[in-house]
Amino acid sequence: MTIKTSAALAISAPVLLCANAAFAEQGFAWEGEIEIGNEQVVSSDNAANEIRNTYAIITATGTYTFGNGVEIFATLTGESVTDPTVDRTFKDMGLYVEELGFSFGIGESTTVTVGKLAPAFGSAWDDTAGFFGGTLAEDYELTEQLGILADVELNGAGTLSFGVFFADDTSLSRSWGEDRGRNRSNTGGAGNTGKLDSFAIQWAHEVDNTRFHIGARHLSASLGDVDDEQSFVAGLGHSFNSGLDLFGEVASFSNFGGGADDATFVTLNAAYAIGNLTLSGTLSQRDLDASGETDLHSIAAEYEFQNGMTLGGALARQDDGGVKDTIVGLNLIIPLGG
Repeated sequence: MTIKTSAALAISAPVLLCANAAFAEQGFAWEGEIEIGNEQVVSSDNAANEIRNTYAIITATGTYTFGNGVEIFATLTGESVTDPTVDRTFKDMGLYVEELGFSFGIGESTTVTVGKLAPAFGSAWDDTAGFFGGTLAEDYELTEQLGILADVELNGAGTLSFGVFFADDTSLSRSWGEDRGRNRSNTGGAGNTGKLDSFAIQWAHEVDNTRFHIGARHLSASLGDVDDEQSFVAGLGHSFNSGLDLFGEVASFSNFGGGADDATFVTLNAAYAIGNLTLSGTLSQRDLDASGETDLHSIAAEYEFQNGMTLGGALARQDDGGVKDTIVGLNLIIPLGG
């Protein structure tokens, strides 16, 4: 199977107002990053899996804050918009709108965001360290959804996030350069209905150095789907004063993606910081009714330079239904800002 790269792009999250947003400074700000990397299956039981993908991912988010606390934002992403089938170097690059919308505060505790967004459901793709840390969990990440989201601060008891949405089926679902094509609501896939009939809710909280979240989502069946997708997720992490950080997340699905399969995902990640160097390891599993288990285990190292750039490398072993792959990943992340 093709491995998706975990890019740890925190800037791709919606730009939200904080509790005192009404007093935010007016003006424009932007930030972004460039990731240049190489991912290669160096050996496999299936020779067709032995593919090298040298890639670039460029992401930039711009935000304009008005004096009344309203913000408008947009995130543009440039990357290969197709999965590799043969060795490739910076091929099939397309530019697309990952997020676009506006947000505003209601009272002192609620932020509402409207537009093309990424609803909150799980966090393993962001909270895991290492090149392959969130690879399997990316299968259930919610991105490029059109809808209305809200974040409510619960007076010291965490944040409740919820929203209604559907998969983007407008011209914004296309890409420039390599055109990935426009998504249509009649092509199937849970949540791809063209109607605000899917929803997600998640509660997240942090106490001292311990963080946790629990959430649920409903993605309505589209044309040709077997049934609606129903799913639950829970995650727990703790940062020790020694530099050790532990994180785990479990997600369970019925009719995953609108199909007949139920699915379970488990991600366990440990990271240890030694100055600017972070060593990490990941144990992850995806279990689908039809195709069975996929296990991906990896070790990684990342070094952050004084200028903010991060150099990373990792080795992974994947067992996908009995087909074993050995995979190497290398990347350099360059932060941008202005």
